[in-house]
Amino acid sequence: MKKILSFLRSMRFGILLLALIAVCSVVGSVIPQEHEAMWYVQNYEGAYAPILRLGLDHIFTSWYFITILVMLCLNLTLCSITRIRSVVSASRHESERASGLPDAVLLTPEGVEKLREHLLAMHCHAEKIGGSEIFTKNSFGRYGSFLTHLSILLTLIVGAAALYLPQVTDQTCLPGESVTMDDGTEIHVYDFSIEDASGRLDFASEIRITLPDGRHSETKQIRVNYPMSFGPYKVYQQTYGTAGSVTVLNPANGGRDDFTLTDTVFLSLDGVSGVWYQALYPDYLQDPSGNMTLISSVSGRYKNPVYEIILADGGQVRSLLVFPGDELEAGGLIFRFNDPVEYPGLRIKHTPGAINTLLIALFVLMTAALAVTFFCDPVVVRLDAEGYAVGGPKPERMRVELGEAFEAYERKDEGE
Repeated sequence: MKKILSFLRSMRFGILLLALIAVCSVVGSVIPQEHEAMWYVQNYEGAYAPILRLGLDHIFTSWYFITILVMLCLNLTLCSITRIRSVVSASRHESERASGLPDAVLLTPEGVEKLREHLLAMHCHAEKIGGSEIFTKNSFGRYGSFLTHLSILLTLIVGAAALYLPQVTDQTCLPGESVTMDDGTEIHVYDFSIEDASGRLDFASEIRITLPDGRHSETKQIRVNYPMSFGPYKVYQQTYGTAGSVTVLNPANGGRDDFTLTDTVFLSLDGVSGVWYQALYPDYLQDPSGNMTLISSVSGRYKNPVYEIILADGGQVRSLLVFPGDELEAGGLIFRFNDPVEYPGLRIKHTPGAINTLLIALFVLMTAALAVTFFCDPVVVRLDAEGYAVGGPKPERMRVELGEAFEAYERKDEGE
């Protein structure tokens, strides 16, 4: 059992866990996360099977990544417990051990007095034990390593809370419209594109976040794996869709309405004659005889979109395929079919503000702990009428400093 505990709290085990977390983080950065399975089938034709089987599409919520985090927390907890015990024990008996140090350096009476003044000028704490004076400084430096481990542990716990506790909402939003969250925050989508100027797939949305208190972000472009954060919100480019677009004109009164269609709907003036919108297809194939085969799924932009509709007019009902630019008349209305509208699917994460505040505080604590560890070495000096001795966990620096400063006051032992 002792060997198991020793391994679990060892630095080797901690470094191994950190390396595994780094590998998972790289994989999670290279492979876009949390898309639908069909997205990986379309974009990773030769590799989608192992991606889905190993959970690489949601690696940060996979059982093995959570297990690694739990084991790292256990490692840091055991390290912290071990270190705080040794630190408390060392601090409690520091003065007693220092009083037993032999006189490593003999000084003249003048040198002894000069050293006492020097140590007091360094703001060392002085106490008398027997016939000796014990000077200590930076005793809190012993806690640097413990505080570093503790801050890493707390950062890991709060970071996990920031990863797993936020409220996640998936929303679709047409360009030019807004999504309103429960707290009144508005996420406005200005533009969306599926491809860049070269025709390469590059799903990008231009959005702006406005908080309930009126503060708003800059208009910023988000893409897959490049989200936008503002206030307690983080918005990801998650998926995309394509909707039909129909303009309905009423020649009788000059009226006009524009409809963006994502579901089956009946467009009519009298509820009898009009157009039933059924579906929108991204492309089609046509054989030499004119027969058309519709393609139901493609990756990226719709190259040759086709509308499937049912036209009801004058008691007659017909199924038709129409294309952008076509116009039909029914029930006294003109239906003009436009180019489809592309729109984004956004993943919106809301993280409580306290978590972000805690993370900032913990990063400050970690920085301070590292500074204490590396720059605040505990100082222990035993001084009596004969000379001085230096102790502590890292006495070399103080020995060198005092040796150089008081070399002129050193004396040889009379027995030499």
